[in-house]
Amino acid sequence: MRSDNLIQQKSYNFALNIIKLAQKLKEATHFEISSQVLRSGTSIGANVEEAIGGQSRKDFYAKLSIAYKEARESHYWLRLIKDSGLYNGDEINNRIEECEEILKIITAILNKIKQNGF
Repeated sequence: MRSDNLIQQKSYNFALNIIKLAQKLKEATHFEISSQVLRSGTSIGANVEEAIGGQSRKDFYAKLSIAYKEARESHYWLRLIKDSGLYNGDEINNRIEECEEILKIITAILNKIKQNGF
């Protein structure tokens, strides 16, 4: 995806990577956790898109807050996958780092909005 919007681009690329990871987990018969990480990981970008298309600053903030919550959930599932040994290696570490970067970006945006007021 080509975009000048950093969080839009990063959340989209993260979703693509999560789809690939979820497929590998599914192939290894880890169906439940695969569906959990797939749902939360792809929801981040969907909520970012909704925020960008929001009707107001308040709507933007609300949707981006949901994206933040989904990123927190994704971070949880990714750590759980790694720490349980369901999936190891650079790919899971890269997804965790990606998710942490997304969390930092969303946090910075939300804090800026709070500082400037709705």
